[in-house]
Amino acid sequence: MPKSKKRGSNHQREAGGQPRNVQPFSDEDASIETMSHCSGFSDPASFTEDGPEVDEEATQEDLEYKLKGFIDLTLDKSAKTRQAALESLKNAFSSKMLYEFIMERRMTLTDSIERCIKKGKSDEQCAAAGLACLLCVQLGSGIESEEIFKTLGPVLKKIVCDGAASIQARQAELFSTMECLENIFTKAYQRDRDTNGVSGTHNIVLHISALLAWTLLLTICPMNEVKKKIETHLYKLPSLLSCDDVNMRIAAGETLALLFELARETDADFFYEDMEPLTEKLRALATDGNKHRAKVDKRKQRSVFRDVLRAVEERDFPTETVKFGPERMYIDCWVKKQTYDTFKEILGSGMQYHLQSNEFLRNVFELGPPVMLDAATLKTMKISRFERHLYNSAAFKARTKARSKCRDKRADMDEENSA
Repeated sequence: MPKSKKRGSNHQREAGGQPRNVQPFSDEDASIETMSHCSGFSDPASFTEDGPEVDEEATQEDLEYKLKGFIDLTLDKSAKTRQAALESLKNAFSSKMLYEFIMERRMTLTDSIERCIKKGKSDEQCAAAGLACLLCVQLGSGIESEEIFKTLGPVLKKIVCDGAASIQARQAELFSTMECLENIFTKAYQRDRDTNGVSGTHNIVLHISALLAWTLLLTICPMNEVKKKIETHLYKLPSLLSCDDVNMRIAAGETLALLFELARETDADFFYEDMEPLTEKLRALATDGNKHRAKVDKRKQRSVFRDVLRAVEERDFPTETVKFGPERMYIDCWVKKQTYDTFKEILGSGMQYHLQSNEFLRNVFELGPPVMLDAATLKTMKISRFERHLYNSAAFKARTKARSKCRDKRADMDEENSA
């Protein structure tokens, strides 16, 4: 029988009206079923010279048919089925560029996400919010992403500000306005624990997520707004370094490092009055040997706070190199690290693929157009260490120059606005 009949049977309900048996789009699907067959999806180096030829058009058709089925299942009556469909779509969108497919169905996908957020409970809301982020990553910074945000923004903000909503749902939907996020994480500044749980331990994950999301948004704010936020929070954030939760201590430390970096960029003569007690606190966390803390937490904390101390005290950042395909990217400042960590959390194992292929992500990190290399080129290409050094040096200089121009433009805009 034709394929279409076989496909159609996959979407029928079982007897008795039971939820559909959703076969999720997993990482295994991405690596085996699609990544090894679809053009531009896999690492070209993974193809063998003697490997069989694959009907890429048919494989793409099969993939799109499967994804259409998942979109339909986001409207299912069963919450379990809807959530499985959302997770499968998330896996697919993080593993492959599907711009045309999503463009044609962006309104349908947006409506499905909105229904799942309004109708679903904690886990389903989290999955729907994650899918919304991936839609914007796929579509880039154009009007289509703005339309999605205008539709979903009010829904997400309502849940973020709703104290009765589940902690997990509010945590996953923290991509809203600066003011909204500040209203959440500033509650962690309170020393006295309220009986209603506003500052209770069970809310700490929410406060961490709000702080990190706020910090990310701060990196793209105009300089005059950055100055206001630094004045408001730079002397309050150190109180979070005494939090019992290691992840909050780390989030606060990294945010402090980023604020110091931005403060020194906006004002060459920036001076912090409480520098000595702050550096003493950071040094204590960088050498913490408290026996009551888990060894894993202590190692993680010491590693992070050594870097934070260097940033605050010495204005230094330990440059990291991210490798993807034949390319390299330097993480050379706290602003870039915050941006990279955020996208990595959204894309997961698909981060390297998107760095290679996603024009929006490449624009964010100033990587230029995607580099197109076939398997033969990758296999025969041998770059010497000296050539790699020259390439990396040139890329670093270009990024620094572009970033300086961007800051100059932002400063000019601030002056015009103030005038």
